[in-house]
Amino acid sequence: MTGAGATGPPAFYRLHRIEVRMTRLIHLNGPPGIGKSTLSALYADRHPGALNLDVDTIHHLVGGWRDEQTDTWPAVWSLVRGMAAVHLAGGHDVVLPQYLATSDEIDGLERIAREHGAGFHEIVLADERETTIERFHRRARDSDDAWIRHHHRLVERAGGSTVLGIMYDDLMEVVRLRPGAVLVPSVVDEVQATYASLVEALGSTGFDR
Repeated sequence: MTGAGATGPPAFYRLHRIEVRMTRLIHLNGPPGIGKSTLSALYADRHPGALNLDVDTIHHLVGGWRDEQTDTWPAVWSLVRGMAAVHLAGGHDVVLPQYLATSDEIDGLERIAREHGAGFHEIVLADERETTIERFHRRARDSDDAWIRHHHRLVERAGGSTVLGIMYDDLMEVVRLRPGAVLVPSVVDEVQATYASLVEALGSTGFDR
């Protein structure tokens, strides 16, 4: 109905409303063992079409990842960048859970997003320093996953808790230098509550799903 008695847009437009929003690349940063992979998988599960681009998963698909003398990271990151680019170009979201503690590395992800007309969102999962270190060690104790135990052995050989503390401090320094980064508290054993905080943080950057 139109004219004086109209109460809103025609029924066709109400029923066929089209939502248009920018595709996004979400970098889910945070110390090792803080819950990045868990939340990334949960986000993808609740957002059909979104790619959970877990770098650790890609890494252990590349032969030689157990060999400390073989540097597989260049091959891994080539795959990650390529997969992100293709998925964004197809109009789909990408969520990438990975600890990165230099602005250059994070800027590289942002460039991929911008080159494909996507928004870039930096979310940093965080807990108290000592709690974060303990969470990493507890994850290894409680897991039979080959990648997790391999990663734990590498950290232990490099200095264990001391190295984890340095990684935490480096990350917090990068957060301080990047005003677009949003800190999200990661609560121990509270996956749903932490996920709700993640969604809220994305809402504060312009997205609320």
